Amino acid sequence: MTYDLAIGDRTYSSWSLRGWLFFEKFGLPVKVHTARLYTDEVKTLLQGFAPARLVPAMKTPEGEVVGESIAILETLAERHPRAGHWPADPAARAMARYLVAEMHAGFRDLRSDCPMNLAKSFAGRPVSDAVRADLARLEDIWSRARARFGANGPWLFGTYSGADAFFAPVAARIATYDLPVGPEAAAYVAAHLADPTFRRWRAMGLAQNFEQPSYIPYYGKVERPWPGPAPRTATLADGRSENAACPYSGKPVSHFLQMDGRIWGFCNAFCRDKTLHDPEAFPAFMAMVARA
Repeated sequence: MTYDLAIGDRTYSSWSLRGWLFFEKFGLPVKVHTARLYTDEVKTLLQGFAPARLVPAMKTPEGEVVGESIAILETLAERHPRAGHWPADPAARAMARYLVAEMHAGFRDLRSDCPMNLAKSFAGRPVSDAVRADLARLEDIWSRARARFGANGPWLFGTYSGADAFFAPVAARIATYDLPVGPEAAAYVAAHLADPTFRRWRAMGLAQNFEQPSYIPYYGKVERPWPGPAPRTATLADGRSENAACPYSGKPVSHFLQMDGRIWGFCNAFCRDKTLHDPEAFPAFMAMVARA
């Protein structure tokens, strides 16, 4: 019983990231359909997800379409109550829903002044008073949730929930623009950047290699390395690989990379390139390497 999910650019579409995390972090099968933002591709894609107007949009296995991230989250939580989208504790669940709703409707200055860009990170960007106020509010609500419910883990309510998925793009914004937050909030941001699922999404965006020129005015003064974990080094390669079948599709290999002096094959350029950008983020690839 597979869902369908329409998304935009992985590097830039914050709402698409949320929608994808609702599936990937909670073990739900989904077929992803991608269109490049600010092009007619999005309109064409969404013709198959009517009446949704924006990405992400979900289609259930029965063919029902659900748009808007908060509605997708609630629908999946209702259909899969054991998946863990919401905390089990009623008080924690109430607070998680509250934080999700505030994120869905709020933090407009942070979102408009600092659009998500997972390809780059900058220092020296001026921060307005309005953005500082949004950051202070984030620090307050994150601290309250973690102090009350998240003491045993890096996430807001202990284990990863839909609330963490909702705040993942905010963590990315703080990382991209080196925004000023205290140690506790910085640790929460670091947990997102280190999360293998988030790293897979980012690697796939880098593999898409889309550039949105409209984002250039938002950049800071000095580009700096991405503040998340440094990926394991891999390079493009030619020649015979140790594997005959792609670790993701099982199809014959035609595109290759080298890691630690060994050559591995993939069925297409995207499978190769996403792995190239962060090999350890892809369990199927690392499992193949360990077996060989």
